[in-house]
Formats: sequence, structure tokens, C-alpha cells
Amino acid sequence: MSIYFASDFHLGLDHPLPSKEREKVILRWLDSIQDDLEELYILGDIFDYWFEYKKVVPKGFVRLLAQLAGLAERGIDVHIFTGNHDLWMKDYLEEEIGAKVYKDPIYKKIGEHQFHLGHGDGLGPGDHGYKFLKKVFRNKINQWLFARIHPNTGIRIMQYASQRSRKREETSAPFLGSENEWLIQYAEEILTNKKVDYFLFGHRHLPIDYTLSNGHSRYINTGDWINHYSYARYRNGDMQLLHYDAQKKI
Repeated sequence: MSIYFASDFHLGLDHPLPSKEREKVILRWLDSIQDDLEELYILGDIFDYWFEYKKVVPKGFVRLLAQLAGLAERGIDVHIFTGNHDLWMKDYLEEEIGAKVYKDPIYKKIGEHQFHLGHGDGLGPGDHGYKFLKKVFRNKINQWLFARIHPNTGIRIMQYASQRSRKREETSAPFLGSENEWLIQYAEEILTNKKVDYFLFGHRHLPIDYTLSNGHSRYINTGDWINHYSYARYRNGDMQLLHYDAQKKI
């Protein structure tokens, strides 16, 4: 049995492919792994924008949500981390599809290895502007005030903010070197006082498998399902960073 990790689906984004087309690719991928799937970790930004009003959620994505619900009903643990584009996720996915939702990074022992898992936004040095905004966005009073806006208007605001955020992110930048990759620096700092075998994050939108300075621990970025269609698989104590063929029909 295998444990799979993926991130940054950004459903709702219609570039470079329509969101529904990319959703179909994700569904085909889930179908292809279901026979050996033990646990699934989605490391943030399933949606390009998301806000849960008390009685309203954004339209769409029902095919993926149904697929995830089916996995949960079969006894497969589905873990979902909030990202910077869907951090206003509350209890809808837990109640409707049986997923476990995490708002912060976690440490977890899987097999014989220690994992550190999260989306990756706001970790490490730098990005002080976003770290401030994240505190603003996660403030319960601010969330209550935003919820007073009609959903039609609120979702339009979220779409605009999402587009602005994406333009600021280094989603198309090549590997910047260990001294400039914030998540590598974050992982190295953690290793100074804690044993971790695998650091798995998303957010960067670039598939990365990097061995850290102790020569053992690895930082793995699962990439995205916009351009790379990449994911990680942990099987029999071995971790691999893989790619799915988006043109594959079965």
C-alpha cells in the first residue's frame, strides 16, 4: 500500500487549461492510484479561491469532492491542508466528504520515518508582507466581517485577490538554489533541533526533490497540477517524486 501527496490543484483557475479539464485529469490520476492508495495528503490550494459562508460555498468542483468522499467512505484517510488561496476553509469538507482538514503544518510519523507536512506559505525567512496579510486573513473578526458581504460580491473580491496573489508568487521561477529557496532554509532550521526525514510542501509550484545538508533528510515540493501534474508517493519506506501523464485517458 502507498501514501500519496499532491498540492496546488487551483481549481477555478482556467489557465492554461480550463479548470474542468484539469479536474478531469486529477480524477483520472485518482482512479489510477486507487488500488494501492492507503492515505491521501493534499497539501493546500485545492481551490484557486475559497470562502465558506455559514450556508454557502463556491460553486463547482463536485466531481473531485465526490471522488474524495468515495475514498473516505472506503476507509482511506483523506488529509487536506489549507493553502494561501483556500485558507478560509472551515468544516464543510470535514462534514461533507469526511476529510481531515489542517490549517497549520504538522509533524507525523509514517512507517519508520518522521514527516513534516504543510502547504509551505509563510514559512522560512522573508515574505514579510504575506505573513502580515495571513494574520489579517485568519483573524476571526475579519472573517466575520467579510462574511457579511453578499457571496456574489465576496467571491468576485476573492477571485481578484487570487489573481493578484498569483502574479506575486514565484510560480514559474526555476530552482533558485538552496540559499534562496525559503522552504529549504526553513527545513534546515528545523533540523537543528528536530529529527525529520521528509519535509513535504506545496506552494512553490515547482517539483523539487532536494537532499538537505545532513545528507539524509529530503525536502520535497510536490509541484502543481497546472503545469507539472506532479506528486509524491511513499511506498515500502521509499519516497519518489513522480509525474502523471495529463494526456493519459485511462
